[in-house]
Amino acid sequence: MAPRDTSTGWVLEQMVLPALQRGGYNPRKQVDVGQRLGGGRHKVDVLAQPTGDQGILVSLKWQQTSGTAEQKVPFEVICLADAIDKSQGSYRKAYVVLGGDGWKLKEFYTKGGLNQHLTTGGNVEVMTLDGFIAKANRRAL
Repeated sequence: MAPRDTSTGWVLEQMVLPALQRGGYNPRKQVDVGQRLGGGRHKVDVLAQPTGDQGILVSLKWQQTSGTAEQKVPFEVICLADAIDKSQGSYRKAYVVLGGDGWKLKEFYTKGGLNQHLTTGGNVEVMTLDGFIAKANRRAL
């Protein structure tokens, strides 16, 4: 069995960070946002901090071929919503950004398919990489 390529997360970060900077956000990588549900520390890939505003949590998921990242999306949405709820106003919104062509459920996730199953109060949004970059560029997160 070939070893997994874990460098795709770094590549995805390098695509997102310039868009956040261009949009006027101060992005920080691998930020600890508290305790993850079920135990352990919860680190988000990026914390986007607009000047003088609440932070925005960004979780990046890459799926180049079919695999397990797809199954992790609902749990990530739940954990991000929990981090926002427990932040005492430090974070106002979170995004799960889906990159790559290996997603069978990309449209389901990005068109709000989880909304009928998970109630996150609208503070966690699942987006495509292209959609997120466009929104970040416009400072519309």
